[in-house]
Amino acid sequence: MNAKIKQQIPYYAVIFTSLRTGSDNGYGKMAQAMEQLASKRKGFLGIESVRDNKIGITISYWESLEDIGH
Repeated sequence: MNAKIKQQIPYYAVIFTSLRTGSDNGYGKMAQAMEQLASKRKGFLGIESVRDNKIGITISYWESLEDIGH
């Protein structure tokens, strides 16, 4: 977890999971685009993502529940 997130307590997290297929099918490009869009929104603190050949997990961190909903 990056320092910006650790310093912002409390914070809220949105967790996204996905089942992976045998090929990328544009997943990487879409993940980058989603991160770029999210980073421009009010209250965005950061994002972490991990994936293997079966599942992907992405967690985005936000300052408030209101920031998530808008």
